[in-house]
Amino acid sequence: MRKPPTPPLDLLEPFEASARLGSFTRAAKELSVTQSAISQRVRKLEDLLNTKLFERGHRTITLTPEGRELLNGVSVALQHLTSATHSLRQRESRPIVRLSADTSIAQLWLMPRLESFLLGAHGLAVDLTVSDTEDEVLNADVAILHGAGDWPGFTAELLFPDEIYPVCSRSYLARYPMRDPSDLLEAELIDLDYIRWNWINWGIWLTEAGFDPARARVLLRTNSYMALLDAARAGLGVALGWGPLMDQDLADGLLIRPLHISVRPDYGYYLLVRDNSGDSPHKLARHLKSATLIR
Repeated sequence: MRKPPTPPLDLLEPFEASARLGSFTRAAKELSVTQSAISQRVRKLEDLLNTKLFERGHRTITLTPEGRELLNGVSVALQHLTSATHSLRQRESRPIVRLSADTSIAQLWLMPRLESFLLGAHGLAVDLTVSDTEDEVLNADVAILHGAGDWPGFTAELLFPDEIYPVCSRSYLARYPMRDPSDLLEAELIDLDYIRWNWINWGIWLTEAGFDPARARVLLRTNSYMALLDAARAGLGVALGWGPLMDQDLADGLLIRPLHISVRPDYGYYLLVRDNSGDSPHKLARHLKSATLIR
């Protein structure tokens, strides 16, 4: 069955203005047309819908129940249209650059610096995508990704290399003091499922640090790095922290380094700019690079 046609905007807009202002005259003034034009368009809308929308009195109009129902839908629709056109006008005045990052660096490194970064990125608007799916992150003009620095179609610049070290809460360390790296073998460890080739779990870290991972005691294992950190903040055990991603937690005292020992693999977080990009992505990348200095 064919759907009835939607009333045209040139009928809905006069209706909405009249209903909102309670007057055909005031609606005419707002829309810069004559009062008779407003009245005629509202009458045409009523005929099209076969519904009475206003009770008309001497110099007064009052919405009927059907008119109030229509006004609710029309008001929302016009607000969406206004928002959409405003967004398009902004795109004309401020270039939008698509920026993407994985969840960890977006929440732990980018967001705490976002205010300072946006204030410095004069003339740019940012469309931010956060995803742990690499293909989604690479569908952008500028991306921040963890890896070895080789992504076809992008120019990659190292933001910071990996430095991975144990972190825990003060409350956990008070209950289970650690004075030597070998004490990690007696600690309750919070581990990351090894599902990403370029991330390190406790087994790899302990091996790189010269310890037997078979002796480790894993209390909790998760595929979410954010959940892993939440567990460490709650005092459940010791997790692995990634370099600058830990800056805010360490500064706020939510996590501490119980031992000053690190593993430094040949990976890091890279700033990627799509090849053959225009000036705006490169401008954004420069501001992101400068954000590494913000602590």
